Amino acid sequence: MKGGVVVWLCAALLLAQDAVAKGPAASAAGDESSGWVLRREGSSSYACKCYPGDSCWPNHAKWRKLNATVGGNLKVNIPPGAPCYNSFEGPLGEVNTYDEAECDRVTSNWHNEQFQIELPAASLWTYFTNDTCRPTTNPSDTCTLGYYPVLAIIAKTAGHIQAGINFARENNLRLVVRNTGHDFLGRSVGWGALVINTHNFQDIKFTGQHRSACSYRGSAVTVGAGVQAFEVLTQANALSPPKIMVTGECATVGVAGGLVQGGGHGPLTNFYGFLADTALQFKVITADGVLRTANAKTNPELFWALRGGGPAAFGVIVEATYKTFDDKLSSGVHLDIDTSHTTNATLFWEAVRIFHGYSTHFVDNGLYVYYELGTTGQNLHVHPFVGIGKTPAELQAVLQPMWDDFAELGITYTTSSANYSTFYDLFNAMFETEMAGNSALTGGWSIGRRDVEDSHPAIMDAFQTIVGAGSFMIGHMWSAGHGLPRSEWGSSAVNPRFRTVVDKLITVVPLAGNAPLADKAAAQDKLTNVVDAALRNAAPNGCAYINEADPYEPNWQHAFWGTNYPALLRIRQKYDPNGVFYAVSTPGTEKWEQIETGTRLCRKL
Repeated sequence: MKGGVVVWLCAALLLAQDAVAKGPAASAAGDESSGWVLRREGSSSYACKCYPGDSCWPNHAKWRKLNATVGGNLKVNIPPGAPCYNSFEGPLGEVNTYDEAECDRVTSNWHNEQFQIELPAASLWTYFTNDTCRPTTNPSDTCTLGYYPVLAIIAKTAGHIQAGINFARENNLRLVVRNTGHDFLGRSVGWGALVINTHNFQDIKFTGQHRSACSYRGSAVTVGAGVQAFEVLTQANALSPPKIMVTGECATVGVAGGLVQGGGHGPLTNFYGFLADTALQFKVITADGVLRTANAKTNPELFWALRGGGPAAFGVIVEATYKTFDDKLSSGVHLDIDTSHTTNATLFWEAVRIFHGYSTHFVDNGLYVYYELGTTGQNLHVHPFVGIGKTPAELQAVLQPMWDDFAELGITYTTSSANYSTFYDLFNAMFETEMAGNSALTGGWSIGRRDVEDSHPAIMDAFQTIVGAGSFMIGHMWSAGHGLPRSEWGSSAVNPRFRTVVDKLITVVPLAGNAPLADKAAAQDKLTNVVDAALRNAAPNGCAYINEADPYEPNWQHAFWGTNYPALLRIRQKYDPNGVFYAVSTPGTEKWEQIETGTRLCRKL
C-alpha cells in the first residue's frame, strides 16, 4: 500500500462518526440514544446493534480513548486482498491501496493458512466474508469490506481484551472474538463489527505435577489464547520423556479458544475424549469485563460450560490449562481407491461400504481414521489410519478383515504404511496440510454406533446422495467414550450422544461467497434439506458438532447439545444476559438474527 494509508487509518479513527453517509440508511425511527437501533424487515420488528451510519456509532473522542486504553493497538481493518486494487472503499472512507509487490505477496500466499492466521481479522474460509476483495489481476475491480469487521483490537494484555469487551457492551457494538480464523460458520467475521484479536497470547508453560481443583495430579500445560497446536506439540515433544495433548487434526488450529469451547476432537479422542474433557482450568473474561478463574471449584458451572458449551458464548478465554500425556510409538496406513483402480461405480461403492462398515471395529481397537469421500467424484482418500501405541503389525492386524473383504470382491487400491517413535512424528509426517482461502458452505452430522449396527445400508444411501448432489465429505472415525471413564462423561458440556459416536462427518457444498443471493439460498437449502438431511435420516442416533456443522441446523439446540442445553441456556443468561457475545446457533441466541441480507445483528422484538 502507498504512503497515505497510515494517515488515512489515523483519520478514519478520528472521524469515524463522519461515516454516516457511508453506512446503510440510518434508522428513521429508533431509540439510538440507548444504543439500540430499531429496524423492520418483513412483518417483524428488531432492536439492532449499533453500526457505522447510525447516530449512536461512537464519536472520535470515544475511539481515541479506546485506542489509548489498548496501547495504540486499535486498527482499521482492511481486507487482505486490498493491495491488488486501486482503492479500498471502506465504511470509514476510501483509500488508495494498490501496491504491486504487496499484491504479489498476498496472491502467492492466499491459500497459506499461517499467512491468513497472522492477519488481524481474516477468515481462513471466505464464504461468510461475502468473498469480498479477493486477489485480482484487474486493479480497477471494486474492493469493499464485505462482512469483515470494521476495526480490530490487536490485544496484547488481558486489559486490552477487557477494554474491548467493555467498549462493545457500553456502545452496543457487535463484537467478534478472533484468534486464528479457523471457522466454518462465519463466527470470525461480522459486518460492521469490532473484533478482538487474541493471537498474541503465546505463552506455553509445562508442569510435571499439576495439582488441580478436580483432584488431578499429573503433568499439564498452560497455554495462552493465541497458541496453535503445532506450537504446543513441538514444545511438548522436546520434553523428556516426550509429552502429547489432545488437539484437533489440523496443526494450525488454536487450542485455547473456540476449539475447546466447541469440544475439540482429534486423533487422541479415542484415548482421552475431547480436548474439553482434559481441561483443568481457564482464565476467562466474561461479558461484564471481569477476569475470572474457572475450574472445578471456582466458578464450576462456568468451567463446565466453557468445556464444549459453545464458542464465543460465555467469555473470552485468556489462558487454558490441560492435561498432558506420555507420547507413544505410532503406526499409520494410507489408502486410496479412485478411478485409477475402477470406473465401476457399483464396485467403488461396495468398497466404501466395506470400509465404513468396519468403523465400529476400528474405534473399538483404538484406531483414529481420517478420510475424504467424493472430493473428486469417485474417490475414497484415507490419510491416514492411525494406530497410537501400535506396531505396524498390530495396526495391519486390525485392518486385515477389511483387506480380506476387498480381495474377495476383487477391489484394487493403493496403500502405504509407516511407523514412528512418537505420535508427534506421525502427526507431522502423515497428515496433509490444509489450505485457506477457499469458499464453501459446510455442514455435518455424526453417526452413532447403533446406526452403523442397525442401518448401515441407509448410511451408504446417504453417502451416495451427498456425492451425487455435487458435495463431498470429510470423516473422522473416533469414539469419545472409548478411553474416557464413564464417570467423566458428564464433566464437560459436550453433547452426551458424542460418547457413542463412531464417525463425525463434515459435509461441503462448494460455492463462491459473492454468488447471487438466489444461488446462496439454493445452496443453503441443499445443505440443510438434502445433504445433511440424508445423514440425519440415516443416523438418528447421531448429533451435530458446533464447530463443523450447518450454522442453520434444524433444532440446533438438541442437535448440538442434547440434554445439556437447558443448563447451558441458564448459564448463558447469568453471564451474558444482554448478548454482548454472539455466535450463530449458540446458547441464548434464539431471538438473534442477521437481517438485511446478513448484515445487521438484531434481537427480534
